Amino acid sequence: MKSLTSFARFVVFGGGTGVLSSLAVPLLAVLMPWTLSNALVTLASTVLCTELHARYTFRTGRRAGLRRHWQSAGSAAAAYAATSVAVFALHAIQPTPGMLTEQLVYLSASGLAGTGRFVILRLFVFATGTDHETANTAKTADTNQPTKATPIPRPRRTPVTTGGLTAALSPS
Repeated sequence: MKSLTSFARFVVFGGGTGVLSSLAVPLLAVLMPWTLSNALVTLASTVLCTELHARYTFRTGRRAGLRRHWQSAGSAAAAYAATSVAVFALHAIQPTPGMLTEQLVYLSASGLAGTGRFVILRLFVFATGTDHETANTAKTADTNQPTKATPIPRPRRTPVTTGGLTAALSPS
């Protein structure tokens, strides 16, 4: 059930950011070339999505950090490549597909790539619990660096001597 709710949040945040990005690219393209506009919006949306996924989708309780941003960008690049290959294959099979066919192929590939990206992010990028932390290691929220947990010392048992008060009170 936890995975299903995480996936639903992934779709909402990722899809919502995708819709906003698709609106932002043409607006920004008025000021600059479309490819530059697309690259800037893609970069900004990937950073935003990574933060949203870290905090809300996978509920890590902290910011994503540079390592997770790079890993997430890698999975986004792989998803981009998968959708590009799907559309390229469509054009190789059918040189002039209709807009509906092209959108169907793109959205199908995007859905499969998104599902694969969710699995990668969940299992590798934002994995929590005993997968990456041992019982003796905890991560501090401020530095995101591992720190060793302080062991609790066991009380020592000292042998009780028969001398002392009893020896002093016994008649000699």
